[in-house]
Amino acid sequence: MNDGRTWWKEAVVYQIYPRSFHNANDDGIGDLRGISEKVDYLDDLGVDVVWLCPVYDSPLVDGGYDVRDYRAIHDDYGTMADWETLRDDLHARDIRLIMDMVTNHTSDEHEWFRKSRRKAGKYRDYYWWVDGDPDRPPNNWESFFGGPAWSYDERREAWYLHLFDEKQPDLNWRNPDVRESLFEMVRWWIEKDCDGFRFDVINLISKPPDLPDGDPDSTQRGKEQFINGPRVHEYVRELHDRVLDDYDVVTVGETSDVTIDEALRFHEDGLDMVFSFQHLHIDKGDRGPWDFDDWTLDELRDATARWQRGLEDGAWNSIFLGNHDQPRLVSRFGDDEEYRAESAKMLATYLFTLRGTPFVYQGDEIGMTNPTFRRLDEYRDEATIQKVMLALQTGDVSTFDKIRDAVDFWSRDNARTPMQWSDDENAGFTDGEPWIKVNENFPEVNVEREQGDEDSVLNYYRRLVVLRHSTPVMVYGRYVQLLEDHPEIYAYLRTLNDGSEQLLVVLNFFDGEPTFRLPDDVTYDRSEKLVGNYGDRTGDSIAEIDLHPYEALVYRLE
Repeated sequence: MNDGRTWWKEAVVYQIYPRSFHNANDDGIGDLRGISEKVDYLDDLGVDVVWLCPVYDSPLVDGGYDVRDYRAIHDDYGTMADWETLRDDLHARDIRLIMDMVTNHTSDEHEWFRKSRRKAGKYRDYYWWVDGDPDRPPNNWESFFGGPAWSYDERREAWYLHLFDEKQPDLNWRNPDVRESLFEMVRWWIEKDCDGFRFDVINLISKPPDLPDGDPDSTQRGKEQFINGPRVHEYVRELHDRVLDDYDVVTVGETSDVTIDEALRFHEDGLDMVFSFQHLHIDKGDRGPWDFDDWTLDELRDATARWQRGLEDGAWNSIFLGNHDQPRLVSRFGDDEEYRAESAKMLATYLFTLRGTPFVYQGDEIGMTNPTFRRLDEYRDEATIQKVMLALQTGDVSTFDKIRDAVDFWSRDNARTPMQWSDDENAGFTDGEPWIKVNENFPEVNVEREQGDEDSVLNYYRRLVVLRHSTPVMVYGRYVQLLEDHPEIYAYLRTLNDGSEQLLVVLNFFDGEPTFRLPDDVTYDRSEKLVGNYGDRTGDSIAEIDLHPYEALVYRLE
C-alpha cells in the first residue's frame, strides 16, 4: 500500500444509490441506463470516482445488500451490458467506478445457502449453523435490524446466524472454501474493469467459534464479540495479498465502531481507507434505536480532530457526513429551512478541506433535505419497518405517533428519496410512479434550478472540486487545530510539511454571528481568499472577522 501521493487520495468520490438516481424506462425505479444518461452531469460536477451501491441480482429485502447472485444484475437495474456501458461511459470521461461489495452475508436465496441448507458437499459449512433446541437460540446476540440474530431453519433443523435481516445469513469466513469463492468473485469484477470496492460491514466477517453470549446490558447484545472479531485482520490481509494487491484499485472498508488503532491495523492489512462513524454518533441517544440528543460543536470537533491526528502518519481518512444509511446532512448538521443553502455550502467546505478523500452522497450537492413521511406505509426501508414493528409488539411504544418524529429523522429512507433533477413531475426522476415518495420541496430544490444560479449550492460544490484538484495543500497538508473550544466556530489550518503554504479554514456551524480572531501564533506575509459562501471579503482583514450565520471561509496564507 502506497502512503505517498496516489490518485485516490486526490479524488472526489460521488456515491450513487441506483434505485433513486434516475429512471430511464419509466417503471419508477432508478436504473443503470438512467445513470448513463446523467454521466455528463457527473463530469460537469468534476468528480473522479463513482461509488455504485449494489445492483446485483437480489430479492431486495435490504436494498440489494442481500445478494442472490454476485455475477448478475437485477432486472430492475438492467443487464450486465448496461453495467458495461455505464463503466465505459464513465471511463471515457476519466471517472472511475467502484462497486459496493457485500462479503459478510448473502441472501438466503443465494445458491450457496440453498446448498448449505441441504448439507450439500463443500457448502455444508458455508454459513454459521448450530444444532439445538428450536426454542432456544445458540446465544443472546441481537441483529442490527432488531430482535435475535438467529433464525431456526426447519429444513436443516438448525439455527443460522444473521446479523441483519433473517433473509441475510452470515457467511462463515472460517471455512477456506468460502474465502476462496469470495476471492474468485472479487477478482472477476476487477477483471471486468471495476476500479475498486467499498466493502460493506467488512469488520463483521470474523466471529469467535465458540459463539459466547454478549454483554446483556449492551445496546446491542453481542457486538463486542462480532465487531472486529478474532481473525478479521487475518482475513482482510489474505484478501489483499491474494487478490487486491495484483491491481491498481481503491478499497474502502465500512467499519462499525472502529477505533483509531483498529483503523491503522486495517490500513496495514491493505485497505486504503475505512469509514469511521464516531462523528456520526454525537447526536445518538442511549435510550433505544429512535433516541437522539442535541449535539455540540465540541463533540464534532473532537471526533474529527482525533481522527485527523490519529491517521496522520501512514494512513488516510475518508471524509463524509451523509450516505445511503444516514439522514440528509443539511437536515442533521445544518439548517434545512432559513439557511439551507448557506449551511449546505458550509458543510461542503468542511468535507473538502479536511485531510482525507471526500465522499459526496447524491443530492447533497444541491442541498437535498430530509422528507416528511406522514404514515408508516410510506416507508420502504426494511430496517425502519422492522424496528418500529418490534417496538410496537414489545410494548416499548404504544402507537407509531409516539415515535414518528424520531423515526422520520433516523430512517434510512431520508437519503433514498429520488434525486431532484427539475421541477417537472416527480422531480424529473421518472415519468412512472416512483418506488418511494419524492420530497415535496423538489420545485425549489433541484438540479435544473441550481445550474442556472451562479450562487447555488451546486455551483459552490463545483468550485470546491476545482479548488481541491488545483490546491495540493487541501489534499496533503497537515491538520492543525485552532480555537480548541469555541462553541460556534470550527477553525483549522492545513499546512504543507515544508511550510511553504497554509490554508486557513473558518466555519461558523450555527446561525449566530460570532467574531473569529486569528490566534497570535499564526503568521503569514499575505492572504488570499479562495472560497466562501457569502459575498466578497477580499478587502477584509483575517485577523478579526465578524461571521455571518453558517459562514464558511477558506484563505491561502503565504
